[in-house]
Amino acid sequence: MTREYLVIYEHGDNNWSAYSPDVPGCIATGPTKEETARLFAEALEMHLEGLREDGLPIPEAITLFDRVKIAV
Repeated sequence: MTREYLVIYEHGDNNWSAYSPDVPGCIATGPTKEETARLFAEALEMHLEGLREDGLPIPEAITLFDRVKIAV
Protein backbone atom coordinates (compact mmCIF):
# COMPACT_ATOMS: atom_id res chain seq x y z
CA MET A 1 0.00 0.00 0.00
CA THR A 2 1.24 3.47 -0.85
CA ARG A 3 0.15 6.68 0.83
CA GLU A 4 0.98 10.23 -0.14
CA TYR A 5 1.23 12.71 2.74
CA LEU A 6 1.16 16.49 2.51
CA VAL A 7 4.46 17.93 3.74
CA ILE A 8 4.87 21.51 4.94
CA TYR A 9 8.30 23.10 4.47
CA GLU A 10 9.27 26.19 6.43
CA HIS A 11 12.38 28.26 5.86
CA GLY A 12 13.97 29.63 9.02
CA ASP A 13 16.83 32.01 9.49
CA ASN A 14 19.45 29.25 9.31
CA ASN A 15 17.69 26.09 8.16
CA TRP A 16 14.59 24.40 6.75
CA SER A 17 12.06 22.29 8.62
CA ALA A 18 9.41 19.85 7.46
CA TYR A 19 6.35 18.20 8.98
CA SER A 20 3.09 16.60 7.93
CA PRO A 21 -0.19 17.68 9.59
CA ASP A 22 -1.40 14.08 9.22
CA VAL A 23 1.53 12.57 11.14
CA PRO A 24 1.95 14.39 14.46
CA GLY A 25 5.40 14.12 16.01
CA CYS A 26 7.28 13.42 12.79
CA ILE A 27 9.57 16.29 11.81
CA ALA A 28 12.92 16.93 10.15
CA THR A 29 15.29 19.85 9.79
CA GLY A 30 18.20 20.46 7.46
CA PRO A 31 20.37 23.12 5.86
CA THR A 32 18.54 23.05 2.50
CA LYS A 33 15.01 22.22 1.37
CA GLU A 34 16.32 19.25 -0.62
CA GLU A 35 18.22 17.80 2.35
CA THR A 36 15.23 18.41 4.62
CA ALA A 37 12.94 16.60 2.15
CA ARG A 38 15.29 13.60 2.14
CA LEU A 39 15.54 13.58 5.93
CA PHE A 40 11.79 13.91 6.33
CA ALA A 41 11.14 10.96 4.02
CA GLU A 42 13.52 8.86 6.14
CA ALA A 43 11.92 10.08 9.38
CA LEU A 44 8.44 9.35 8.06
CA GLU A 45 9.38 5.78 7.09
CA MET A 46 10.88 5.18 10.55
CA HIS A 47 7.90 6.79 12.29
CA LEU A 48 5.36 4.67 10.42
CA GLU A 49 7.44 1.53 10.95
CA GLY A 50 7.45 2.25 14.69
CA LEU A 51 3.68 2.66 14.70
CA ARG A 52 3.29 -0.69 12.90
CA GLU A 53 5.65 -2.41 15.34
CA ASP A 54 3.66 -1.02 18.27
CA GLY A 55 0.39 -2.18 16.74
CA LEU A 56 -0.85 1.38 16.33
CA PRO A 57 -2.84 2.60 13.33
CA ILE A 58 -1.09 4.28 10.42
CA PRO A 59 -2.48 7.82 10.03
CA GLU A 60 -4.69 8.46 7.05
CA ALA A 61 -3.42 10.99 4.52
CA ILE A 62 -6.42 13.33 4.68
CA THR A 63 -5.02 16.87 4.64
CA LEU A 64 -5.71 18.82 1.47
CA PHE A 65 -4.25 22.13 0.45
CA ASP A 66 -5.08 25.08 -1.70
CA ARG A 67 -3.70 28.56 -2.22
CA VAL A 68 -5.48 31.86 -1.96
CA LYS A 69 -4.22 34.79 -4.02
CA ILE A 70 -4.69 38.25 -2.54
CA ALA A 71 -3.48 41.51 -4.03
CA VAL A 72 -1.49 43.49 -1.50
